[in-house]
Amino acid sequence: MSESELRQRQAEFTKELHGEGAESRTGLTALLSKNRNAQREAVSKYLRHWDGKTDKEAEDRRLEDYNEATHSYYNVVTDFYEYGWGSSFHFSRFYKGENFQAAMARHEQYLAYMAGIKKGDLVLDVGCGVGGPARTIARFTGCNIIGLNNNDYQIQKAKYYAKKYNLQDHMDFVKGDFMNMEFEPNSFDKVYAIEATCHAPKLEGVYGEIYKVLKPGGTFAVYEWVMTENYDENNEEHRKIAYEIELGDGIPKMFTVDVAKQALKNVGFEVEVSKDLADEDDEIPWYYPLTGEWKYVQSLSDIATFFRTSYFGRKFTNCMVSIMEKVGVAP
Repeated sequence: MSESELRQRQAEFTKELHGEGAESRTGLTALLSKNRNAQREAVSKYLRHWDGKTDKEAEDRRLEDYNEATHSYYNVVTDFYEYGWGSSFHFSRFYKGENFQAAMARHEQYLAYMAGIKKGDLVLDVGCGVGGPARTIARFTGCNIIGLNNNDYQIQKAKYYAKKYNLQDHMDFVKGDFMNMEFEPNSFDKVYAIEATCHAPKLEGVYGEIYKVLKPGGTFAVYEWVMTENYDENNEEHRKIAYEIELGDGIPKMFTVDVAKQALKNVGFEVEVSKDLADEDDEIPWYYPLTGEWKYVQSLSDIATFFRTSYFGRKFTNCMVSIMEKVGVAP
């Protein structure tokens, strides 16, 4: 199937699954408005990539079909992400007294600061989600942003939010494959990616495309999701952990930090800063919303978010969705 045929098929399926005007719906309203048959098909499309096997043949199949797997994954989870986490689909560090949304915004602003993004810059957001980080960074710096995404539904929502928050003159969102970008070489002053290029089948592929579209002397800043240097591919327990991350997050293969840094160098980048932000021994762990420990909640505004992402909150959501499915209210 050609790239144009794949895009057309994905666009048609998105319309069938989510319906007209879906970009303005959030939370349970969005979850309940799906086409039931298309929803089942979307789940099936994603799960066919995951059969519990971690051998090289199974891994190669997932790597080869990364585009469709990622598109299917976000067709299924985008509304759940927004419902439980917000419009920025990433983790962050937390400081004492800092609420959830402030921490997420600060995490994005820190990346923009380290990249040297400034007013008037044309910036590429690789794997932009529904545009949460783009909106924060555009407000913070005054730059102009192009968001690249392979999921039609997320692009619709990102454009809707940009207009809703009067940022449409500072950003646009386009569909594309980050392994084969269609931008002209030397197009962007800066490029960033936040926990998105982990969906690439080969990091050198996506990093090479970024290097190509970045202007000479420009900066690429990335929060990359990788395994640490302690990961052993041949350790069965390690591989099981990596597989569960891959399954739960639509990632064809988790690479190590050393692979990521070498891939950057191989395509021409000079690595100026490399830091494991998950290994800072913070008083409040970066994964606290998933712990179920109320002692980490920093403000009243965090209570709803924490409940939805905690063990009991996830159980509650699963039970409610199951009940609604059985009575025919949910697809």
